[in-house]
Amino acid sequence: MKSKWGIRKLGDLCNISSSKRIFAREYCSKGVPFYRGKEIIEKHKGNAVSTELFISEERYAEIKEKNDVPRIGDILLSSVGTLGVPWLVDEEKFYFKDGNLTWLRVGEELDNKFLYLWLCSPEAKQQIDAKCIGSTQKAITIDALSKFDICIPSIETQQKISNLLFAIINKIVLNKMINDNLQEQAQAIYSNMFIQNTSEQWKEGILFDVANITMGQSPKGDTYNEEGIGTVFFQGRGEFGFRFPTRRLFTTDPKRMAQTNDVLMSVRAPVGDLNVAYEPCCIGRGLGAIRSKDNHQSFVLYTVFSLREKLDMFNGEGTVFGSINRDALNLMPIIIPSKEEMDRFEEIAAPMDVVIRNNYEEICRLEAIRDSLLSRLMSGELDVSDLDL
Repeated sequence: MKSKWGIRKLGDLCNISSSKRIFAREYCSKGVPFYRGKEIIEKHKGNAVSTELFISEERYAEIKEKNDVPRIGDILLSSVGTLGVPWLVDEEKFYFKDGNLTWLRVGEELDNKFLYLWLCSPEAKQQIDAKCIGSTQKAITIDALSKFDICIPSIETQQKISNLLFAIINKIVLNKMINDNLQEQAQAIYSNMFIQNTSEQWKEGILFDVANITMGQSPKGDTYNEEGIGTVFFQGRGEFGFRFPTRRLFTTDPKRMAQTNDVLMSVRAPVGDLNVAYEPCCIGRGLGAIRSKDNHQSFVLYTVFSLREKLDMFNGEGTVFGSINRDALNLMPIIIPSKEEMDRFEEIAAPMDVVIRNNYEEICRLEAIRDSLLSRLMSGELDVSDLDL
């Protein structure tokens, strides 16, 4: 029970620090990846991350010589803007931005995975909210973080809790990796079949030839709710995930609808970001829905993926933000293969897309189990001290 756990100050259980300052003039185009808060947030979600910032191998070696680089098992915590998002470091070689991220390395009394889980818990979030500073941009200081109260059981019980929850977390990560791989394979197959090996018998056409496009229309604001009343509503790309958007808003007065498996495309800056409709949903003016005219929905999906460079042109247009209208989207030039070739691609890619969907559904179930157990285990409601884990 939690009454048997001890309350300690976080700063007494781990070393909390930041990084050496890296100046803009030290950035380079290749070398050791340099992460900021946004990359750490994506890593926390289990998403693949690429960065356009690097520091030189020489600069990294200079810092590492003084033991001032994170190692596998340390934790980086977002400490400016979006607060309190942890990443349990699983990379050998990278560096990070000072001020935006806080670096934690545990001592002997604290299990690093238990600390990561605690930082994900409601208890940690409450302390972050109570002790953050700033009005326009929130921040949590190293001094404030070191004074956090953390209730911990024995190191053995910490490790049992970690083992139980990380069995679920690792399965979630594995499913996401499988989905990443499947999507990359499907894109590669599409490229091989329809970009690298075109046929003179195929015709030049436009997106309208193979797909119907519905542009979103936002309902009135007073019809929105977060209580699940009415129809799922997506205004723009804000809820986009790896493949499917995350439910947040609903509306009691839907205007324009997307159907299950429609390609959802951001039509306002950044134009061209894609998701797939998991279910029938209302779409706002920031989205368009794209559906095959003849049941080649996987072909349409990967065709739109292949248009990314052409769609990027629209991100520089408009008075303030880039945008694309229905006519321009309808007229996007594409090569249209024979029906037989589209059927052949559909036979390959559609089952892959079904597996991606099934894996996503399992991820959602596992995340619900993880969150329920996290709250109960970290509060001491569930006692695992006597279990053999």
